[in-house]
Amino acid sequence: MQRFAMVIAVLLTASAIGNCSSAKLVASVKNPSYTGQRFKKVLVIGMSDDPAIRSDFEDALATKLARDGVEAIPGHSILLRPDSANMDMDYLKAQIREHHIEAVLLTRLVKVDKSITYIPGHSHTVPYAYYNSFYGYYPMAYRQVYSPDYLREDKTVRVETNLYATATREGELVWTGISDSFNPNSAKKAINGVVKVVVKDLEKEGIF
Repeated sequence: MQRFAMVIAVLLTASAIGNCSSAKLVASVKNPSYTGQRFKKVLVIGMSDDPAIRSDFEDALATKLARDGVEAIPGHSILLRPDSANMDMDYLKAQIREHHIEAVLLTRLVKVDKSITYIPGHSHTVPYAYYNSFYGYYPMAYRQVYSPDYLREDKTVRVETNLYATATREGELVWTGISDSFNPNSAKKAINGVVKVVVKDLEKEGIF
C-alpha cells in the first residue's frame, strides 16, 4: 500500500503539466494489492455544495456506469444532504450497510485554474483586388490586413475521482483518477466529459 501511495503522488505531480481541448484523464492508478470481487452495487457520490450540479453529476455517472450485473445508485437518491456535501459518517456508513453497497465512487472538485495569455497583433499582405490592372497594381501595391492584439482567458477544471470497496472497515481504495476539463462552456459539458473519461478507464482496468 505504501508503494501504491507513492505511485499516486508521482502521478499527481505529472498531471500538473499540460492542458487539453476537452476532458482528459491526466493520471490514474489501480491499487495492485486489491484482490476483492467485482462490484455489483455501487454508490455514486458527487461532492458539491450545489444540489443541482451534484444531482446532475451523480445521475450522469450512475447512468454511464450501469450495465448488466451492475447497479449504480446516485447518491442523492438515498442520502440526505440538501445544503452541503458534508455528511455525518455514522449516517453514511448506516446507509451503505442498509442498501448493501459494495463500492463507493466519490468525485470532488480539486481546483479551477485560470490563466491569461497575451496574443499579439499581426499583419499580413493580401493581393490588391484589381491585381491585373496597371493602376490597380502599381507599384506592386499590397493592402495590409491587421489583427489587433487581445487577451485570452483559459480555464482548467481539475476533478479527482476515487473508487473505494466497502468490504473493509474503513473502505479500501481500489482506483483513483485525476481529470482535467479545458474551457468547459457549461456545467453539463464539464460533467459529461468527466463521466466519459472516468468510466472508460474503469472499464479498461477491468473494474467494471
